[in-house]
Amino acid sequence: MKKSVRLIIFLLASALLVELDQITKIIARANLEGKSEGFSIIPGVLKLFYLENQGAAWGILNGKLNFFIVLTCLIVLVLVYIVIKMPADKKYNYLFFTIIFLTSGAIGNFIDRIRLSYVRDFIYFELIDFPVFNVADIYVTLSVIVLIILIFFVYKDEDFAFLSRKRESN
Repeated sequence: MKKSVRLIIFLLASALLVELDQITKIIARANLEGKSEGFSIIPGVLKLFYLENQGAAWGILNGKLNFFIVLTCLIVLVLVYIVIKMPADKKYNYLFFTIIFLTSGAIGNFIDRIRLSYVRDFIYFELIDFPVFNVADIYVTLSVIVLIILIFFVYKDEDFAFLSRKRESN
């Protein structure tokens, strides 16, 4: 796929995934805010429960809004740079789609932080008392897991040569 087509797909897919995240947060807030019991999907296992999180995962770095804004901007810039520099080779498709999800998750929570000064979380695994999370968190978590697998088991060091600032001499 051509680089220009890849960039357009990146932008459109990211926008679509961010929109999906934002819609789920709007629906969750409208239907769950103020309901202390939440809504049980699978009793004792999965519940929808609205929470406003001013930190990162598990509430760490609570109240560090400026830090998150700067960090997200840097991460998204790096991810866009990688997509722009990525060769238009089919072998990079896994990396490409992983970056789309990672970027979308980062932007989804970034929008909340900018607009609201907190992130809207609403999915709760009661069974293991896992912290409440949202769709953007799913994007980020799964894409980081896939990225680790890709780096360790699929791609070789030379597959990332396109990120090097050095140019090969002929």
